[in-house]
Amino acid sequence: MTQGLITVHRASKRDFERKSRVRLVSAIQPRFLWKQKLKEATGYGPVFEEQPVDTIYPEESPEAKITMSCRARANPPATYKWKMDSVEIDLDTQSSHYSLVGGNLVISNPIKTKHVGQYFCFATNIYGTVISREASVQFGYLDLFSSEERESVYVKEGQGAVLLCAPPPHHPDELSFRWILNEFPTFIPLDKRRFVSQITGNLYISKVDSSDSGNYSCIASSPSISKSVFSNYIPLVPLAERQKYPADLKVKFPDTTALVGQNITLECFALGNPVPEIRWKKLDGQLPPNHELRMSGAHLHLYNVQFEDAGSFQCEAVNSRGKDYHAARVSVEAFPEWVEQMSSTEQDLSRDYTMPCVASGKPEPRIRWLKNGQLMRFSSLTFDDSGMYQCIAENHHGVIYATAELRVYACAPTFEHNPVKRVMAAKNGRVVIECRPKAAPKPSFSWSKDTELLHNHTRVFIWEDGSLEIRNVTRADEGRYTCFAENDRGKANSTGSLLVTESTKITLAPSNADVKVGENTRMQCAASHDASLDITFVWSLDGRVIDLHKESHHYERTLNGSSNGELLIKNLQLKHAGRYTCTAQTPIDNVTAAAHLVVRGPPGAPGGVRVLNKTDKSVTLQWSRGADNHNPISKYTIQYRDSFSEDVWKNATTSPADVEGNAEMATVVDLFPWIEYEFRVIATSTLGKGEPSSPSPKDKTLEAFPVVAPSDVGGGGGTSRELTITWTPVQPQYYYGPDFGYIVAFKPQDGAQWMRVTVADPQAKHYIHRDPSIPPMTEYQVKVKAFNGKGEGPFSLTAAIYSAQDAPSEAPGRVDGKALSATDAIVWWLPLSQGNVDGYQVKYWRIPDDSEGGAETVVVPGSENHTRLESMKPDSHYLVEVRGYNSAGYGPASEHHQIHTKKPPPKIIGQKLKSHSVVNIAWEHVKPLANEAAIEGYKVLYRQKGHSTGTLYTTSKQYIDLPFHADGNYVVEVRAHSEGGDGAVAQININITGNTRIHHLLINSDHVLSLLLLAALCLNL
Repeated sequence: MTQGLITVHRASKRDFERKSRVRLVSAIQPRFLWKQKLKEATGYGPVFEEQPVDTIYPEESPEAKITMSCRARANPPATYKWKMDSVEIDLDTQSSHYSLVGGNLVISNPIKTKHVGQYFCFATNIYGTVISREASVQFGYLDLFSSEERESVYVKEGQGAVLLCAPPPHHPDELSFRWILNEFPTFIPLDKRRFVSQITGNLYISKVDSSDSGNYSCIASSPSISKSVFSNYIPLVPLAERQKYPADLKVKFPDTTALVGQNITLECFALGNPVPEIRWKKLDGQLPPNHELRMSGAHLHLYNVQFEDAGSFQCEAVNSRGKDYHAARVSVEAFPEWVEQMSSTEQDLSRDYTMPCVASGKPEPRIRWLKNGQLMRFSSLTFDDSGMYQCIAENHHGVIYATAELRVYACAPTFEHNPVKRVMAAKNGRVVIECRPKAAPKPSFSWSKDTELLHNHTRVFIWEDGSLEIRNVTRADEGRYTCFAENDRGKANSTGSLLVTESTKITLAPSNADVKVGENTRMQCAASHDASLDITFVWSLDGRVIDLHKESHHYERTLNGSSNGELLIKNLQLKHAGRYTCTAQTPIDNVTAAAHLVVRGPPGAPGGVRVLNKTDKSVTLQWSRGADNHNPISKYTIQYRDSFSEDVWKNATTSPADVEGNAEMATVVDLFPWIEYEFRVIATSTLGKGEPSSPSPKDKTLEAFPVVAPSDVGGGGGTSRELTITWTPVQPQYYYGPDFGYIVAFKPQDGAQWMRVTVADPQAKHYIHRDPSIPPMTEYQVKVKAFNGKGEGPFSLTAAIYSAQDAPSEAPGRVDGKALSATDAIVWWLPLSQGNVDGYQVKYWRIPDDSEGGAETVVVPGSENHTRLESMKPDSHYLVEVRGYNSAGYGPASEHHQIHTKKPPPKIIGQKLKSHSVVNIAWEHVKPLANEAAIEGYKVLYRQKGHSTGTLYTTSKQYIDLPFHADGNYVVEVRAHSEGGDGAVAQININITGNTRIHHLLINSDHVLSLLLLAALCLNL
């Protein structure tokens, strides 16, 4: 903390910058003109309402001016001047660029080489001058990225990649970054695998896969000047060679200094395969409660930073292949802040006065003083010392200003604005009658009661400031009291009166109480008082006044007469225990009475839970007893959680099984080796279970040999000359130690020597052994066991599997087929005689329009030797090939067979519908096109609407008579038939009623050309 100073006698410049508090000592120097002027003055000196702020002017701004604010409240109004880099701005000679609007400085057509600098303004009136804070003018810019082409980045799949942003020159330093892929606005989504540093702009991909292929561009944005620029594209080319890599931290937060109240972000990101997990910790304590993890853990945000948040922070990147660590320090400092600030005042010539100016900050601020804009140099206080004073506190984080006006005055005593008042006092009480005239220098005081002059004695005292104190007040003290004040400039007096009332007394005091949590109780309180006065009751708990409105769910005043202040306490909780004080008060006096309330309830939370000793399956815990809340603790329950329990606390098994209430230590058993645990303790009494303790620091049990073997061991299949072994991995809680992996053992069924292979990945699910000498479809025995840094575990059960078979070596023969319609065909072949065929693949493609690469594919089981080909183009030539396959791959293809699909059927059915005595349907004949097959006839389906079946008719004519049915809704569907199959359907709806004569019906809109058919039903014609 830094204190300001003003040196009055024999001052030097060095004295002004000492860190202490100095008193302003005035000497009597009569200056009657100044005295009269200040006495009658009603104005005041300048006080800033607006001050200049740091300004960034964009070089490309369309608004060719900068406005620096400066406005002060003053009477009479202030006049203004400005300085740039401590040189006064001449508004007359520099009017082409500078102008004054009110107190604001307007810079027109700003030029970077002329107008960059530090600006501050002066505000002046007859009472003095004040100086504003300094503010900078800077020109903001963001250049374009370099036009040079960016080189391609080649990365193996599974490896990490870093794409450099390399932002262009810019000011100010603050930029935000995003990346796009291939084209705007396809922004890169940020997740656990991808991260963009907001410090460097670089894009980090922890594990590259094939989906990351593309062209990347960095976008740099300046929020200060609202401008963004794009870099040239950077091609990223993943290479198909997937491996696993340990975690490797590439983004590491530096030592960081934050200001109190700021929000800061620490960055940490790692490359690796599998994608590393980022974990954070504070090495010298717990992470602050005001922290938040974002960006899948890559960002640690600290909000509203305080001094206690300072310390060493560590980020840890972990995957199954390894770990990486980084630690750096966060320091917390503070902007200058006023602890005690000076204020405007009037002081007389003969009074000592201390002008305070105390500031805190980190680093400790330096204090400077100004008077009327100048460093103060005076040897004694005179009227000329009246003026505007400024105290300036600064450290390298910033500067703050305090401003106050000092007026030095002298006058005869006057009670014009503060006469002696009429006061009341309670009998047997104490009263002070104030005497506060305005006077300089300080006057002498005397008092009279009625016509009697008063002197100091055992009950009556005249204070140094002129106030009159009367103790043990009686009715005889009532009367009129006059205060007399006199100094060397004159004298004055003022009269007030004293009225004595009856004193207030407690007639029913609260009594001590002892209750249980959840019960209700009443605290009594009643008082007698002067009938002419109002009385109120105020209750407090341990010195804190109870707000009956805000705490109405627990506290309630009982309405039982104005002199009764009984308090009802409902649903008592432990926090309600303490000393309750009832205060009965009138406008004149008050009296209090108190009682203690004891609340018995469940125990409080134990404290200091920590691990004393540990083995691979147990830990010994110690804790300190919490509050028993006036009821003995009967037992303790210990709970634990680990990284696999998803924040669910479970009851632990302990030794002894029951932890007695007087214990402060117990052993937790039946734990898993090499697991990180947290523990907490809960105390219980006959009144219930208490709150749990804070969790113990995380701690790992010791490592041990693995005891769980992989399950579901099997395998087989794969490509030729391979032995594929599979298993279900061991769950992480059974790793029992670091460096976990698997040992795979296998041998031929009739072999004696087991081969052993180590698989270091704890998440691995299979192992493929490749050997050109492995015979196909040979039985092998396989088994798998786990290992860790401590040793090996047991093998799994032995399983029998077969090595991969060879792919078929022959091609299917005598492939043949024919077209069934314009869009379907059938193909068949002679099945292969080899026994290792799982099925057949049939490929077909149209020539010459399509290539084999765009062929359609049909897969057929090995038990079949034919299949149907669908979705073909009409009147087209297709090539067909067939090949056998099994788990080892595909065999050779058959010879190509060619199929020609049939021509399509006509698309148009007819235009009108007629009827004579029966339902008569007619349609127009349409000649087929050159690429369509000749029409062989027509099919007509006649069915009731809503039914899927009906009567099917065939005819070679362009009409048909259909039998009459009873009333109802019917559907008639007509389609042409050719060797290419059935054509498109024409559909009409017929609504048959007894008096129906003619119906106009709409055709289904599925036709290429819409049809209008007319159906007429004529009855008894």
